[in-house]
Amino acid sequence: MSVTRPEPPVYVLDGSGVTDRAAFYAALGAALNGPGGYYGSNLDALADCLHGGFGPTPPFTLVWEDAGTARRHLTGTVVIGERRLDYFDAILATLRSEGVAVQLR
Repeated sequence: MSVTRPEPPVYVLDGSGVTDRAAFYAALGAALNGPGGYYGSNLDALADCLHGGFGPTPPFTLVWEDAGTARRHLTGTVVIGERRLDYFDAILATLRSEGVAVQLR
């Protein structure tokens, strides 16, 4: 007898207004928890949310619409482990390391 596992949920992040870090976390909170929802306010808080208690926990898929806007605006270097990343890539690394499948559009 085979066990069928349900597909992980899919959430859509509207990235059209992501022009700074606060706008990213507001858009992510809205995508995952509805309007005005919270899902972190910095990388450490994002990692905490991914571990539970603040909305969905991985695995899930995040479809990031208009990701190019965020890539242009979420700059600045962040060190994760021994890697130096720009902030946009640090977000992706944090999400993916916790089991979120991210689709950039």
